[in-house]
Amino acid sequence: MTADPRGEAAEISMTTDTANEPIRLVLTIEQAARRLSIGRTHMYSLVMSGEVESVTIGRLRRIPVECLTEYVNKLRAANHTDQAA
Repeated sequence: MTADPRGEAAEISMTTDTANEPIRLVLTIEQAARRLSIGRTHMYSLVMSGEVESVTIGRLRRIPVECLTEYVNKLRAANHTDQAA
């Protein structure tokens, strides 16, 4: 595992099939917001409310990629339940 020289995100050396970008294990708030196509302020509120889990690495707040997937899965399950009722 290597660290970004700016300390923004940890990454592993594997690349994705669709692009030559490293696969990130954790994301900044801004990166996570871009992944979800939402605003930074909304992402902060999701993290602070506990809807999206985050971790601290030193003094930095990071969002594990799996936590974004879990959040989206929760939204899908809630929507599915609402539609079934």
